[in-house]
Amino acid sequence: MDKTKLAAPASVPRHVAIIMDGNNRWAKKRLLPGVAGHKAGVDAVRAVIEVCAEAKVEVLTLFAFSSENWQRPAEEVGALMELFFTALRRETKRLNENGISLRIIGDRSAANYGGQWDIAQAAQRLAREVQAGHLRPDDITPELLQTCLATGDLPLPDLCIRTGGEHRISNFLLWQLAYAELYFSDLFWPDFKHDAMRTALADFASRQRRFGKTSEQVEAGARA
Repeated sequence: MDKTKLAAPASVPRHVAIIMDGNNRWAKKRLLPGVAGHKAGVDAVRAVIEVCAEAKVEVLTLFAFSSENWQRPAEEVGALMELFFTALRRETKRLNENGISLRIIGDRSAANYGGQWDIAQAAQRLAREVQAGHLRPDDITPELLQTCLATGDLPLPDLCIRTGGEHRISNFLLWQLAYAELYFSDLFWPDFKHDAMRTALADFASRQRRFGKTSEQVEAGARA
């Protein structure tokens, strides 16, 4: 199979989440300052959005800045924030013209996201409902808590991609990724362009998602 070809529509994930890793290492390899890697990464974001749009992916979530990233040198954080908001201003109009809506999730006061923060804020929200007498503790179910997450009104991610060669999820969508397919690429984020994204989608299409069932059960359900 030519993995650079788009998967059949029935096999396309509704929601793709991406950990965009490797910007600094991309820049270091070229003897450039770290921010140069992040600037180059904007082109990769544009390429991935284009492929997701043509493949009819409904939701794309990009991990741009984590709560832990505040521990980086202040100069780097400042440059990243400036780049982030500059790119938003430049690209938002183009996204809107193509019928793509943009949402920032996470702690909006700090423009960052962390999976542990997300679960904690959902639990706090439910605790306030219990305290106010609107809920009983027994009313709290995984399904209810999920609706209180930052992505509560969105479908759960089907596919999570991480670039840069690392094999971890780094506090990203910890609850939401429970049954997502994981795809790891050795490419640094600035190099993850159209063909790389198409390859990831084709790999997803080749997998059998079982959700705790056996292969035989899944195949029988598909034939029914």
